[in-house]
Amino acid sequence: MKNLSTSSYLTSIYLFFYIPIIILIIYSFNNAQYSLLWHGFSLRWYQELFADTELWVAAGNTFILGISAATIAMCLGALAAISLYRYQFFGRQLLYGLIFILILSPDIVMGISLLILFTFGKIKLGYWSLLLAHITFCIPYVVVTVYSRMASFDEYIFEAARDLGAKDTIILKRIILPLLWPALFASWLLSFTLSIDDVIISYFVAGPDFEILPLKIYSMVRLGVKPEINALCAITFAITLVLVIISQCVARKKP
Repeated sequence: MKNLSTSSYLTSIYLFFYIPIIILIIYSFNNAQYSLLWHGFSLRWYQELFADTELWVAAGNTFILGISAATIAMCLGALAAISLYRYQFFGRQLLYGLIFILILSPDIVMGISLLILFTFGKIKLGYWSLLLAHITFCIPYVVVTVYSRMASFDEYIFEAARDLGAKDTIILKRIILPLLWPALFASWLLSFTLSIDDVIISYFVAGPDFEILPLKIYSMVRLGVKPEINALCAITFAITLVLVIISQCVARKKP
């Protein structure tokens, strides 16, 4: 009975989360533009979606931004996690705690603070402001992912390498990075997913010359939800779901 009640509770929670998404995907195949009634199966809206040049440009900008932000955040976050794990220095625990504060901080707070920073720094809003903002909110997730994997390492591996005369650069190249690749890959996928899904922070730091897909969808929804938007959201959700599943599978691999 306990297992049944737990399963029922979890099922109800997941249904509450995913039923609206399932309905959105179903209505992306509805052969009606404004009606919520089912008028038959159709791929019309997917055809119109793929024929929309503006959406393709926004999608291209989104993927360029996501790949760039995820790659830079992975490199910087991995170095930060390795430093926090391997070296003892003043303020180490404070810095590690600040990482979680960034994760828990509301997006609107980070978006406004970054906008103020870019304004003071006279950084033009556009691709570079979006890139810096996305790197900023992706790095904490990379640090946590990489650090949690390093915590499962056998510390004697590093001591044995030092006894054999290996320097820090050799240990990093031949021991740490090969053991960390699943976490690095998972953190890259997670950062890429966060980047292509972000709306709130991007809304504050985006400029008029560089349009990304989440903000394009937001502007289209404000004029009314069309089946074309349902099709776009269905494709975006599918891509995000695949990336998250891959990242979780990779992160679970044991070193």
